[in-house]
Amino acid sequence: MTMATTTIRIDYDALPSHFDRSRPDTVAEVIETELRDAGLTAEAADVISHIKIELPTNQLAAASSLLASLHLI
Repeated sequence: MTMATTTIRIDYDALPSHFDRSRPDTVAEVIETELRDAGLTAEAADVISHIKIELPTNQLAAASSLLASLHLI
């Protein structure tokens, strides 16, 4: 059985001011840690224009809730 994967993209310009935009790799690590600490399987990465978060689609609702609490979406 193949698991569906969802990708969430967050523009650097949309990051709240409490995130250090000059260190996008660190921002990605913080986001990934927050998601994993909440029990979610996710990978966050710094790509050229945005933070990319990949996770199983069945965890999308929980991830969205957490990302909203961090003011990322």
